[in-house]
Amino acid sequence: MASLSDIGVAAAINILSAVAFFVAFAILRIQPFNDRVYFPKWYLKGLRCSPLRPNAFVSKFVNLDFRSYLRFLNWMPEALRMPEPELIDHAGLDSAVYLRIYLSGLKIFGPITILAFSVMVPVNWTNGSLKHSKFSHSDIDKLSISNVPNGSHRFWTHLVMAYAFTFWTCYVLKREYEIVASMRLHFLASEHRRPDQFTVLVRNVPPDPDESVSELVEHFFMVNHPDHYLTHQVVYNANKLSNLVDEKKKLQNWLDYYQLKYTRNQSQRPTTKTGTLGLWGERMDAIDFYTSKIEKISREIAQEKENTISSSKSVMPASFVSFKTRWGAAVCAQTQQTRNPSVWLTEWAPEPRDVYWANLAIPYVSLSVRRLMVAVAFFFLTFFFMIPIALVQSLANIEGIEKALPFLRPIIEVKAIKSFIQGFLPGIALKIFLLFLPTILMLMSKFEGFISTSTLERRSATRYYLFQFINVFLGSIITGTAFQQLNNFIHQSANEIPKTIGVSIPMKATFFITYIMVDGWAGVAAEILRLKPLIMYHLKNSFLVKTEKDREEAMDPGTLGFNTGEPQIQLYFLLGLVYAVVSPILLPFILVFFGLAYVVYRHQIINVYNQEYESAAAFWPDVHGRIIVALIVSQLLLMGLLSTKEAAQSTPLLITLPVLTIWFHLFCKGRYEPAFLRYPLQEAMMKDTLERAREPNLNLKGFVQAAYIHPVFKGEDDSDSDSATDDVVEEPALVPTKRHSQRSTPLPSKHSGSLS
Repeated sequence: MASLSDIGVAAAINILSAVAFFVAFAILRIQPFNDRVYFPKWYLKGLRCSPLRPNAFVSKFVNLDFRSYLRFLNWMPEALRMPEPELIDHAGLDSAVYLRIYLSGLKIFGPITILAFSVMVPVNWTNGSLKHSKFSHSDIDKLSISNVPNGSHRFWTHLVMAYAFTFWTCYVLKREYEIVASMRLHFLASEHRRPDQFTVLVRNVPPDPDESVSELVEHFFMVNHPDHYLTHQVVYNANKLSNLVDEKKKLQNWLDYYQLKYTRNQSQRPTTKTGTLGLWGERMDAIDFYTSKIEKISREIAQEKENTISSSKSVMPASFVSFKTRWGAAVCAQTQQTRNPSVWLTEWAPEPRDVYWANLAIPYVSLSVRRLMVAVAFFFLTFFFMIPIALVQSLANIEGIEKALPFLRPIIEVKAIKSFIQGFLPGIALKIFLLFLPTILMLMSKFEGFISTSTLERRSATRYYLFQFINVFLGSIITGTAFQQLNNFIHQSANEIPKTIGVSIPMKATFFITYIMVDGWAGVAAEILRLKPLIMYHLKNSFLVKTEKDREEAMDPGTLGFNTGEPQIQLYFLLGLVYAVVSPILLPFILVFFGLAYVVYRHQIINVYNQEYESAAAFWPDVHGRIIVALIVSQLLLMGLLSTKEAAQSTPLLITLPVLTIWFHLFCKGRYEPAFLRYPLQEAMMKDTLERAREPNLNLKGFVQAAYIHPVFKGEDDSDSDSATDDVVEEPALVPTKRHSQRSTPLPSKHSGSLS
């Protein structure tokens, strides 16, 4: 078992790492040539100018104001100074509510930590159960429930504390849910006009032999929403065109690089080889080579645009439909359009920045099959990952391995090696194993066919949380217990194994403490240093940047990374709630994480991150639900532990806790979740009325018409695309309906003159 000295070594290593990251950040952030790395958001907003002085060589690279080095921690109070309403205006509601997750952690675990150390720790410490047992243990384990003897009346303390912790957590969750729901409604009511407020996405448009998708959509909405329909934009399968445009961008970057290289040294024209990545093939003039390739791919792009627009096969049975009012859009998005519930499916359109265009080309009928395939793949990914988790746990429980493999004892027993392996290596090894997981899970979500980046990230976050719950939490406990008590498992009868697991689970707190310090302390401190963006910016700035636009692209502010960050926070909620009663020593480490992360991410949101989209905190119900799951898991785990400790009389009282928690969740779901799923018609009507009064001559059609055109048609990426863009932007001419099939409505269309 890891001892206090091992935990001390791990704490020292991680505290020193965190301090080193913070000191490095404090020095690097005030250097003039790093200004765009650590404050990119202000540059993108046009509110910050470069501190570089063209005529001063030394001051261009080094900050010569030595007084600024004495204020190296002033970024912390600066990060906390901006009030929340101003933060929402500056960074958006998603970012502000994301910070409230950390704030909720502080609100929940602050009082719980004080209460646990005032009551639970003395109760656990003043027993001698482990001293007289045959189980491997350390001094830290004497602070856990494992140190209380079987059948002791002291378990009533743990029972009462479980109720206290549950009620406090539920109180904080209710308050936060209420506050965030109110913030969301206020944000939507006060937000500036956006195209998605007037637009719905219509999918699974039924095929008609006599009309195109565009004509079909136009007639359907003119008949069924005659007073509110404004315009529409059909969805094209432009994935091949998009790939060509991306390829042209890469070629353009290489051309820019060689042109910049030539302008710096005009005595010699740069050359390159014509093979892959310039590694082999005929050597020729680089500028001429890439110019000819760009001209060729430009012709391919123009031809592909023409093919995409003119071919009916490129038109998907889906369309973005815009309305004259928010009220009309809200009614359409939140109602069933026909008596057949499988066609003319409507939902709120994502905001234009949030649309994941590649997935709009996936046929709607294939989505169910794709999601089944991904569910099966995720199942196998999750459970096969148990193997590396078991290897990590073998590093964390050296004594258990020594008993099975005694020949390793001389090496392992070296104090420095033992302390390093047990105190630091397991956490960092687990972190490395999880490094590529977010990318895999995001690819799974994209394969499923979700049509917005925010939905992709929320779906990926759900899977990441499930994965961490099964592998990092349950996997670490189960495999760790097996290694830790290996000798006991081998030499005891089968009916004694549950008792061994019951004693060993609280002892896994030592492993999770090292994981929290590696991931939660040193990891958060490394986040603020932004080492990778720092290196990439200076490489790009040295070799590729020649215009102000190039410099903006090189800054790479990044985003919050909700699909990885939020599930990681939820793991800390899970660990804190599970171990609050059984091993409270974990709580201070979690509290430090929430406090440190809140300050660091507040700084990053204010100065660095530039969000790709705004979902108005649509993710909060997921956050609330996962904390509820953690609460129920902690209650069930405590119930199981007490049953192994011969405290079965407490079971009836503990069964009440999950029931109450589920009832509380259902109450919050019914009371607050509608604010995250539906848009109130009253709010829509109020905004429409105010807008008509303030801007009676507003050209709404011009505002929404080009918002949902695929980016490759907008002419931003290719100079030859103007004519093609006009074809796509132009609203389809109103034509009489040609359909002779059964009509979906009993009334004639006043526009078409035909029976409808």
